[in-house]
Amino acid sequence: MAELQPLAPGAFMFAAAVNSLVLTQGRGVLVVDTGLDDQHAKRLLRALEARQLVPSAILNTHSHADHHGGNATLLKRFPELPIYAPPLEAAIIQHPLLEPLALYGAQPPKELQNKFLLAPPSPAQPIPAGTVTLGGVTVELVSVPGHATQMYAVQFGDVLYAADALFGTQALEKHPLTFCQDSAAMKRSAASLLDLGGVRLTVPGHGEMSSDLPALVAANLEAFGRVTAVVAGAAAVPRTVDAVLKEVCGVLGVQMTTPSAVVLNRSAVSAHLGELVQAGRLELTVQDNELRFGPAAPR
Repeated sequence: MAELQPLAPGAFMFAAAVNSLVLTQGRGVLVVDTGLDDQHAKRLLRALEARQLVPSAILNTHSHADHHGGNATLLKRFPELPIYAPPLEAAIIQHPLLEPLALYGAQPPKELQNKFLLAPPSPAQPIPAGTVTLGGVTVELVSVPGHATQMYAVQFGDVLYAADALFGTQALEKHPLTFCQDSAAMKRSAASLLDLGGVRLTVPGHGEMSSDLPALVAANLEAFGRVTAVVAGAAAVPRTVDAVLKEVCGVLGVQMTTPSAVVLNRSAVSAHLGELVQAGRLELTVQDNELRFGPAAPR
């Protein structure tokens, strides 16, 4: 049975495909991210019970289905459990159809209405960044947009839960085309974590924890920058987003086999294309009824 791994006094990690954090203070027990689905949440509940911990609140760092899909299971056991999230992300958690709707750009077909893109709804409340007390546990919520439009990292003492602002090195190797909604903001957010003081352990949303925050940030920035470079190379001649996506997947060794993978990776490539346009390296044009990205004309 998966267990809660002690990280520091009052801080535990529940290691899984999506890592959850459990923070305790007095009688307060704050669960940070509940995983993809019922299976993850039930295992998490058993781990809590093994330590005689009763959750007093949930914090979802952002609205991607793999981070709040377990909310519904915890609410079945604890119907009055309050749930908190960044303001825009809270709206999506309340109305999860917004995630596949945004990715697809229209009413998503049933192939895109699966647990990876469409979690059960839950009544998340918006909470601002900064020092807050949730369910009796005081934490520092650090704004780290980019992977999601709004996202929080969580600092509790000398433990940092980076959410998806950082990925473990093995996760970066396994998934070289990391999802993001704003690639420039994603890079700034990763770098900004170096400004935090007193961090001893860093837990990413995916992958192994690290005692070397600078090295983990550097690995992530290198991976993010590589994707931007590959996208720029794929748009060396004017191409549509889908043509750029195909070229990028070929270079990075990514094989897409499901509609969900295509829309997620297409969104990530679109983010990098947008960053390159904003930087003046690419331009957006319409040719032959197609939206194309190509080298910017000399100024």
